[in-house]
Amino acid sequence: MAEGNKIALVEGRLAVPDNPIILRINGDGIGPEITSAAVAVIDAAVSMAYSGRRRIAWMDALAGDQAEKELGDRFPESTGNALKEYRFVLKGPLTTPVGKGFRSLNVRMRILLDLYANIRPVKYIKGLDSPLRNPEKIDMVVFRENTDDLYTGIEWQYNSKEADTLRKLLNDNLNVKIDQDAGIGIKPMSKSKTERIARMAFKYAIANRRRSVTIMHKGNIMKYTEGAFREWCYDVAKREFPGNFITEEEANALGSTAPQGKILINDRIADNMFQQIITRPESYDVILAPNLDGDYISDAAGALIGNIGVLGGANIGDFGGVFEAVHGTAPKYAGKNIANPMGLLKAGELMLTHIGWVEAAKLVENAVGVAIAQKKVTNDIARLAGTKPLGTKEFSDFLVETIKNQTA
Repeated sequence: MAEGNKIALVEGRLAVPDNPIILRINGDGIGPEITSAAVAVIDAAVSMAYSGRRRIAWMDALAGDQAEKELGDRFPESTGNALKEYRFVLKGPLTTPVGKGFRSLNVRMRILLDLYANIRPVKYIKGLDSPLRNPEKIDMVVFRENTDDLYTGIEWQYNSKEADTLRKLLNDNLNVKIDQDAGIGIKPMSKSKTERIARMAFKYAIANRRRSVTIMHKGNIMKYTEGAFREWCYDVAKREFPGNFITEEEANALGSTAPQGKILINDRIADNMFQQIITRPESYDVILAPNLDGDYISDAAGALIGNIGVLGGANIGDFGGVFEAVHGTAPKYAGKNIANPMGLLKAGELMLTHIGWVEAAKLVENAVGVAIAQKKVTNDIARLAGTKPLGTKEFSDFLVETIKNQTA
């Protein structure tokens, strides 16, 4: 680890030194390869953007398979302590075994640092093989609530003592009958957590001059959770951002378009939202959703650009962030130098932007665009483009050279 200093929070704003300590979790499967590749590109971008005056002091932290192998714990106490102290992480993909009682490490990190917003930009990159006729219309940013909803993991196996106790409680006190062979999960959705994710999404829309914010929900069925999410979001817009937003009903009364300087705010039922982003992607800009809906819609939106593997995501709170690729560990490709690090690179781009190093982020973005345009890409894209693929490291090397040439 290079010597560095911690990022601080001063009067509600990030105070970022020229050598910030950022944790690096390599992840499982292809994680170590793509993390190494992404870090090389990010370091090159930072060095070139600031002529060597700034650098990231990476600190390795163990989680997942490597941590279990070396320390006997997939999420050791030392890693949890490091997260709480340094609070900013670039993370490769981690495995969560299905149906074996392991709580998602990703969820644990988000809750530990109270990273209540999952932010995923989905924008078409020219040269990708999209299933849509006009993929250039895709430019969305999904704000997904990250700490509430079913992802709190409050559930019990169908034949457990706890499930039986809860069935009896519901039946005896609320006249709610649940089948004896049913597992039970609880879906909490709180006003305070909804308000803070709405607040962040609205601030982003205003600061970045976005056209609209669409609240995604299933409030027609789940009236007191997702229906409440919808109402609370509207309330925040009206109460805290007066003059910035106009509802769909108000816009329709004026002729169906938002006046200049106003951001349209509307809402869509979750199932309708899926067909809407396929048939009318240009109508959706910022999407604000509860945890489960946001998980679904962000992957669906990602598929529309042709390759979800090129997307990055940011898990952000008031102080801290975990930045990650949105794909899985792909263990069958591990160690073969064929994995695409672009998703983690885009996560790194989000990280650089979040800490205010926008010049370096722009170098990463431009280099990726050049690589795709020149078909200097890894196998997942090359096989569809009919070109010879680069390996993971060779792709990283090409991006580094492109960054150097951009600033030459």
